[in-house]
Amino acid sequence: MRRPLPLFALLCLVSLPACSDSTQGNIRLPEGFHISLLTDQVPGARAMTWGDAGTLFVGSMNAGKVYAVRPDGRVSVVAENLTMPVGVAFHEGDLYVSAVSRVVVLRDIERHLDAPPAPEELPAQFPSETAHGWKFIAFGPDGKLYVPVGAPCNLCRPDRERYANLQRMNTDGSAREVVAYGIRNTVGFTWHPQTHQLWFTDNGRDLLGDDRPNDELNTISRVGEDFGYPDCHQGDLADPEEGRTPCSAFTPPVAKLGPHVAALGLRFYTGDQFPPEYRNNLFIAEHGSWNRSQKIGYRVARVEFNEDGTLKRQSVFAEGWLDADGKVRGRPVDVLVAPDGALLVSDDQNGAIYRISYGKP
Repeated sequence: MRRPLPLFALLCLVSLPACSDSTQGNIRLPEGFHISLLTDQVPGARAMTWGDAGTLFVGSMNAGKVYAVRPDGRVSVVAENLTMPVGVAFHEGDLYVSAVSRVVVLRDIERHLDAPPAPEELPAQFPSETAHGWKFIAFGPDGKLYVPVGAPCNLCRPDRERYANLQRMNTDGSAREVVAYGIRNTVGFTWHPQTHQLWFTDNGRDLLGDDRPNDELNTISRVGEDFGYPDCHQGDLADPEEGRTPCSAFTPPVAKLGPHVAALGLRFYTGDQFPPEYRNNLFIAEHGSWNRSQKIGYRVARVEFNEDGTLKRQSVFAEGWLDADGKVRGRPVDVLVAPDGALLVSDDQNGAIYRISYGKP
């Protein structure tokens, strides 16, 4: 049953027959939480970011387009014909978009949604390989743009200054430097709201069996840290082919997230809508396994921390995009806290953005 609702309100409950079949996932949540469909008009929806005027910008994997979801619910295309424009980051009125080998900028974008400006290419160039070449991007507390470069393979030993690392640069593409090494493929990172420490997910290698290695949750304590790829996976698993340096030489993960769950976007919860115990918890979108004999992932995980910042508990927050019989109903990619304290989840399989809220639906 549909009715007009204000911004970020429930457009339809996921389980209601009135919604499209792509949202019939029967998503299971903790008591008191509700899920709704914000929009299903964003094909291949991937990373999300907020504009200052309340526009939700969404990158995409296959469509070559970048979308704007306006405060009134209208969806429009603000860029197209880009190569895997997965990553979007908003900074001082401008929208930065990743496109594999380059980063482009749409200047003063929220004032020109109906007639978007031509993308302006930054001078910084990145490798052109599309294998792990799509990039989640974000601005850090230091005002710099952080850009990852994945390994161009499942397992190899590429030039460490060019691949399998996380880099940062100024807004104009200058002063580029490597922040961390040994990162096979991160498609999500964020900063703790209080400590400003950078946290990121990393996808483990394939073809070592169903149960290894785990995807990782990591945090960076200093510039230049090495997280082990390709020598070591999950902090304690030496690679049988490339394990030349012992795992003890590298920074271990804070948490093992599960084998092949494809942990992608993550955000700390900074809103006021959820109960107090959720404050500063970390939510992680799990895109789901693609080559495991029994599928896992396809959910949103919750990570809690002790007062000293150490790992307290991991649990499943939202699930149901994967049926018990293995049918995949959706693939979560990114999470983002909305201005009203709800949690948004992007789903590239359904081209959808969901809204998870607490209290009355």
